[in-house]
Amino acid sequence: MQRKSIAIYGRAFNSSVVPYVEQLFSYLKEKDILVYIHSDFYDFLKQQFDCPKHFLLYYNHRDLPTDILFLLSLGGDGTMLSAVSLVRDSGIPIAGINFGRLGFLASIHKSKMIHALDSIFNGDYTLQARDLLEVSGDNKKIFGNDNFALNDITVFRHDTSSMITINAVLNGELLNAYWADGIIIATPTGSTAYSLSCGGPIIMPGSGNFVITPISPHNLNVRPIIISADSELELEIESRTEKYILSCDSKSETLETTTKLRIRRAPFRIHLIRLASDSFFSTLREKLLWGLDVRNY
Repeated sequence: MQRKSIAIYGRAFNSSVVPYVEQLFSYLKEKDILVYIHSDFYDFLKQQFDCPKHFLLYYNHRDLPTDILFLLSLGGDGTMLSAVSLVRDSGIPIAGINFGRLGFLASIHKSKMIHALDSIFNGDYTLQARDLLEVSGDNKKIFGNDNFALNDITVFRHDTSSMITINAVLNGELLNAYWADGIIIATPTGSTAYSLSCGGPIIMPGSGNFVITPISPHNLNVRPIIISADSELELEIESRTEKYILSCDSKSETLETTTKLRIRRAPFRIHLIRLASDSFFSTLREKLLWGLDVRNY
């Protein structure tokens, strides 16, 4: 029988979670799981404890075999977003063990890690497809081949206290000239992240929508707007510094205002592993304290 194989990805973390990583590796050895581990993460782990030497190393998305069961992300939501750049359009599912704080994406608590992995290896899970955004420039290749985002794409003012003007054209028609610190274009996944903190709505995954949320707009009657995921958005930015910042999840670039942007749905989706006990609404209740009297906290 062919051995089951998984990939592991992570970033530097607090030493307090090392015992959980050791527990994970012991579990995988007991289950005779073939492990591919990211080279940089493996170098970090070797400095923390006596790391197993039989792991196979990978360096980027081209090194990942397509027949692995899933990629296991060790960290918080930021680590999960970085893992998306490794999985890309391979179709490999992602599961996240939360070593961070909030954990909307990395939904498996570290104390429940072994039980969760037992469920996954037994096939007791579902795959949830998540839309991504793709950004391109009319005169510049942006972010190389990593020009996609699971959470959001953000345009922000650069090196000035002055607002910028963002002329937004939706499907060929002028939507608005946003006079603001910036705007966020978020997926349903990203609707609980930066967009939410700027007053944007929460959108259910799979709803087929994106949301445009202004950041500190000058006109207070300019509100977030939900658009179809089939839309194409074109942005032209005006700024006193003739520069602006573009972020794509955890990646960012400084661009000249001569660079016009085109934002649309990416041509592929990411698949997240979700356990039976891990529903979208239960996550909202837990992470946002819905239904609780916060005066007692």
